Amino acid sequence: MKNDEEHLSRGLKSRHVQLIAIGGTIGTGLFLGAGSSIHLAGPSILLAYIITGIICFWLMRALGELLLSDLKSTSFVDFVTKYLGKRMGFITGWTYWMCWVTIAMAEITAAGLYVRYWIPSVPQWIPGFIILFSLVLLNLITVELFGETEFWFAIIKIVAIVALIIIGVVMVVFHSKTDAGVAQLSNLWHFGGFFPTGIKGFVLSFQMVVFAFVGIEMVGMTAAETANPKEVLPKAINEIPLRIGIFYIGALFFLMAIYPWKDISPDSSPFVQVFKNIGIPAAGGIINFVVLTAAASACNSSIFSTGRMLFSLTYGSKGGFGKKVGKLSNRQVPKNAILFSSVIIAIAVILNILMPDGVFTLISSIATTCFLFIWGTIIVAHYKFKKEQLKNDQKLEINSFKMPLFPFSDLLILVFLAFVGVVLFFQKETVVALFGSVIWFVLLLIIDVLKKGDES
Repeated sequence: MKNDEEHLSRGLKSRHVQLIAIGGTIGTGLFLGAGSSIHLAGPSILLAYIITGIICFWLMRALGELLLSDLKSTSFVDFVTKYLGKRMGFITGWTYWMCWVTIAMAEITAAGLYVRYWIPSVPQWIPGFIILFSLVLLNLITVELFGETEFWFAIIKIVAIVALIIIGVVMVVFHSKTDAGVAQLSNLWHFGGFFPTGIKGFVLSFQMVVFAFVGIEMVGMTAAETANPKEVLPKAINEIPLRIGIFYIGALFFLMAIYPWKDISPDSSPFVQVFKNIGIPAAGGIINFVVLTAAASACNSSIFSTGRMLFSLTYGSKGGFGKKVGKLSNRQVPKNAILFSSVIIAIAVILNILMPDGVFTLISSIATTCFLFIWGTIIVAHYKFKKEQLKNDQKLEINSFKMPLFPFSDLLILVFLAFVGVVLFFQKETVVALFGSVIWFVLLLIIDVLKKGDES
């Protein structure tokens, strides 16, 4: 794992890293999942996003301090292995791989839903399969092409969100009429107040809100393929959480100002729904194209992450599956790792054939559960890293990238993650995903124990 950076191409530039992390995060969670979270919490969803955004900023600062303490490490999994042990590193690495597999499954599921806006009769699985196949081909060529593709995917999403905010401002200022009333700020509190569904609805919304932020740590996977990581990574980590917070909170604020929260459907994209009903004939189709692009973008990031993580987990293997997967193509791309991960992602195509109505909620719940574990291990590794420094009276070189408010911030993040874990027990779909994730962890533990037995 430590030698990966000597082989992978350092073809990602600063603009690529910035947009890769944004592209991997601003996707289904905002464009499709926001409908479900608004339905659960109403306007108080804004507070849920603010709280989660602060937690994610601290998470990124902890991750940044770890990465910059040792640039030879290729990902945060190296630090988990170093500070929490090889077994935890093994479990974390494979779980992170599974996290991004489930994210990609959610995105190609969403893609099927978006295409049906134009072609209602098309089977839900077909668009997802076509998008997955196309993105796999792009990822197999060069990392530069992946970075460039993701850059333009993300630009489309950002332009759309900024346009939504600008249009929202204009509509609110001029009190534009919609089929649900008038666009005005009072729509945020006139229909039941700021907490219209009570504290219960507010609390239950955190599952989908956290899912909207998953992938923010992906910048930690680009370290081995980033030119000038000392300059690029701090800038990316400091700016991305703030940008995502503005995009999410600003977009949702004006969505609910234009269209009362109670009239936003939990089963479709609120972006498409709002623009379809504001009197602009082509708006619904345009926004639907944007959210389809968003799903493709996040799926693109997923293929990148699963391929790199699987390559990292199998690199240096001396035989069998690991030897075949843990090697690079002539273009310095982990071809076999990408192909294997994509085959697993394609299981979502089968799920969309067998159970099209329940796939998205199930998959997003599994992803949320696994990411809670990943974020938790990053913070525990950071906590042990800092404690070890204090114990040995070591001092990092002076920089502005130390974790703010340590150790309070680390402990608060862990409390928040535990809180979201408890929330998962209160909904049927998320309970199923929670127990499924527990089975996954137990399975990995058994495999690691057996592997250690064979080595001895």
